[in-house]
Formats: sequence, C-alpha cells, structure tokens
Amino acid sequence: MIVPACDRRLADWLVPFQVLFTRPTWQRARVLVEGAILTPHRRTISAALRATGKSADAGFALYHAVLNRCRWSALAAARILFLMLVDRFASSGPVVIGLDDTIERRWGAKIKARGIYRDPVRSSHGHFVKASGLRWLSAMLLVPVPWAGRVWALPFLTVLMASERAAAVSRVRHKTLVDGARQMMLQIARWLPGRAIVVVADSAFAAINLLAAVRTRVSVVTRLRLDARLFGLMAPRETGTIGRPRRNGERLPTLAQRLLDPQTAWKTLIVQGWYGETERRVEVATGIAVWSHPGRPIVPLRWLLVRDPLGLFRPQAFLCTDQGASPEDILSWFVRRWTIEVTFAEVRRHLGVETQRQWSDRAIARTTPVLLGLYALITVGADDLHQSQALVVRSAKWYRKTSLTFADAIAAVRRQIWAEAAFTTSPAQTDLSKIPGHIYDRLADLACYAA
Repeated sequence: MIVPACDRRLADWLVPFQVLFTRPTWQRARVLVEGAILTPHRRTISAALRATGKSADAGFALYHAVLNRCRWSALAAARILFLMLVDRFASSGPVVIGLDDTIERRWGAKIKARGIYRDPVRSSHGHFVKASGLRWLSAMLLVPVPWAGRVWALPFLTVLMASERAAAVSRVRHKTLVDGARQMMLQIARWLPGRAIVVVADSAFAAINLLAAVRTRVSVVTRLRLDARLFGLMAPRETGTIGRPRRNGERLPTLAQRLLDPQTAWKTLIVQGWYGETERRVEVATGIAVWSHPGRPIVPLRWLLVRDPLGLFRPQAFLCTDQGASPEDILSWFVRRWTIEVTFAEVRRHLGVETQRQWSDRAIARTTPVLLGLYALITVGADDLHQSQALVVRSAKWYRKTSLTFADAIAAVRRQIWAEAAFTTSPAQTDLSKIPGHIYDRLADLACYAA
C-alpha cells in the first residue's frame, strides 16, 4: 500500500496557519488538506483519508471533528491567506479585489441555510431555472500570475449567506448580499491599512447605501444604470445664505441621453485582456458627478460610458468611487472580473466543490471556504515550484495548449507530494521488479491530472 507522507513543501506552505490550531488538530488538518489535493473525486473526509492512506485509522471520527467541532477561526485563516497572496502577487500598486456570489447546489432537510435561487448558469434572459442550494459570497484577489500569462482570481474570504427562509426560522435578521459585501469590504480594508484597495463587482452591488458606506476606505468599480440620477458637484455656498444647504448641484443628463447626444466627446482606447480576448478597441466618454436619490446618501463618482465602434456589444456604463481614476484604469480593473467565473468553474471541476456531504452547520460553513482557499494555496505552491523548476504545460496533438492553467498547477503540486511520499511495502518475495519508466509516467499523469 502506498502511504504518502506530508510533503515538506506542502508543510512549508501551511506553516503560517499553524497558530490557529492546537497541536493534535493541526496534524489532522494537514492530513485533510493533503487528502483534498490528492483525491480525484468527491471531497469528503473519507476520500481524503483514503488518499492519504489512513482508511484503517481507528480515530477517523477525529478528522470529522476538525470541521464540525474543533475551535478555530475561518476569518483568521482568511486574513493569513490574504496577506500571503498580497505579499507574493501584489506587493506594489493597488490591490484589486473581485467580489461575487455563487450558488452551491445542495439538497437535504438538515441543511438549514439552504434556499431556492435563480440558477445563473442554466438560466437565460428568456428562461428561468431555479436551484436549491447554498449562496456564498466570495472575495478574490485579481492578480496577474506571471507563469500563467493572465489574471487569476484567487479566493481568500468566502462567507455563507443564509436564505431569507433560514433567517426567519432562526429568528434572526436576514443579511442581504449588499450587507455582506459592506462587511467584507470594510474587513479587508482593516487587514491592509495604507494600501490602495479597488473592489470590482457586478451590478448587484451598485447600491448607493453600500457605496456611501465604503467609499472612504476602498474604491469600488461596478456597473451603472443608464438612467441613474446624476447631478453636478455642489458649488461653494455663499456667505449669508439662509436655509438648509443643497446636497448636490444641478441635474445632469442621463447616460442614455449622452449616448444619443452628438456633442458627447468620445475617446478611443485599446483595452488589454477584454473578456478573454487579447485586446479590444472601444470608445469611451467620462466625467465626474454625484449619484443621488431621495432619502439616501450621496455618492461622488466618476462615470464611464463605453461603446463598441463595430457594434458587437451594447453600450455599457460603469462607475468608480475614486473620481481621480482614469478611464484606462477603470476598464483594466473591471475586465479582470470575468476570471472570477473561471475560478468558480475550476473549483467545481478540480477541487470537488458541490461534492462534499457534510450536514452539520459548522462543517457546511467551513468546508466550501476551505476548498476555495485551497485554490489560492495551490497557486502559491505552483509558484514556488515554478521558481525551482519549470512547470509543464500538458498538451496533445489535438490540443495545442501554450499557457499554464490551474489543471497544470494542481498536477505539479500533486507530483511534488507523490515524489516525496514514503512507500511502505510487505513483499511476499525478495525478487522485486521495478515499474518501467514509461508506464510509471503514464500512471503518474493519470493520477495527477484526474479531475
């Protein structure tokens, strides 16, 4: 039987998290992390123990306790991982954070936080599909990975957003996505004082109350409605003026009106990495304004109109709470957001998200964030391996792949773990024959690239 010992490199990557656990829990947590990387199928505790050769361990219940009973802080682990990622991949310049939610499809009467949501993958504009599952709000560091040649979204903080039904049953106030986003943005700002932070999100987070609450701590880039109520900046109040001061200046034309106005000044930009493309030529118009709505706070912002001179996509509008940001920066930050969907797809395919089977409330709240964080940790490991040896791009005659992907990264980490594994055998005879090299390479390839 092959029994992999905990890889020395893997142990080094995990050392910063050791302070969160007691010594016995730490030893079991390392085994579970190694098993989650090695197992090619469901990410259950049983599968992790089999992958690490501990299926005959009588204390298997203690490994379940790591997730459903032991005391350790997932928030503290997220902070450690975030600072590790920033130090490695974003040591200078603004720190760009992507914020988005996803649905983990789960069923079961004991899963209390479960709700019924619109399935964003299977639904379309004319077809509505419902899904039963858990809603997660995830913050990811959007950074270029040098050896991959593109921007990756590296998750570090993921929070369960319980359904409205579950909140009513528990008799607690329901926390919306906007509430969760506000808390996450402010928490990230506290973790990284002194650094410029840019949060990129979709239109679900284009809420005046949210932007007003966080704009002094982080800069937010998101979509803006074409009919948004925009006003000019307030002129200085004259001395001796009586009455309540105005909140904003004169009403400005809507962005929809600016699209039709021939006097609108357009500028041509070349945007790199436009939604998976190499580059894209677009025309932009921009300006500063105040977004205001009766009964709500005001939000100073820079608006940005984008249109395609070829007419291949509809005109779009964006906002940035940093009025000094340039149109080039705003677009370059926002187009990084599409990599979040890539990460969500890859953690389902390669790390078994949606295959875990816990029903304990605490285990559910911990397992999916750990698997998403494991995506970022594997990227850190692959970066270390790239510095010591070139990572291999898996290619074939029918598929000429030229750039490294997450499949190559996790395969490299698995190879490293297996290469440093300890093998214990009990041969019935003393004459042993070695596995031919070409057969060993094929077996290793199948094991390391299994999804």
